[in-house]
Amino acid sequence: MAGTERGPFELSDDSPVYVISVAAQLSGLHAQTLRQYDRLGIVSPGRTPGGGRRYSARDIQMLREVQRLSQEEGINLAGIKRILELQAEVAALRRRIAELELDLDAAYAAARQRDAQGSPSYRADLLPIRQIRQSTALVVWKPPTR
Repeated sequence: MAGTERGPFELSDDSPVYVISVAAQLSGLHAQTLRQYDRLGIVSPGRTPGGGRRYSARDIQMLREVQRLSQEEGINLAGIKRILELQAEVAALRRRIAELELDLDAAYAAARQRDAQGSPSYRADLLPIRQIRQSTALVVWKPPTR
């Protein structure tokens, strides 16, 4: 398979598959802590149709990072939430920049192709220059008398 294509039974890092007890064990946190993080919007897992929480591998990584920031860096939960929001925003902006760079590359390629075809309405090597007529007239200025 090429690139990011997946078969019907292959899981991505975002596939919500772990129940809360397994996620708690994998992250080294108590299940009640995971519920608290969900209520606060710090790590929000997917939900089953019945409302049960299902955590993905990415959620587990985030839980571990929350624990590290809290225990090793001494950051409170509000600070951690803000850090995670900013990280998500940076990632989204980077994706958008990549999209815009692709669009710009495509526009440059189209312009080069158009130039190579010799479009008569546009040539990059020709610039319009206005003819300036030089005058030999002499203008004398006299200050007004009072």
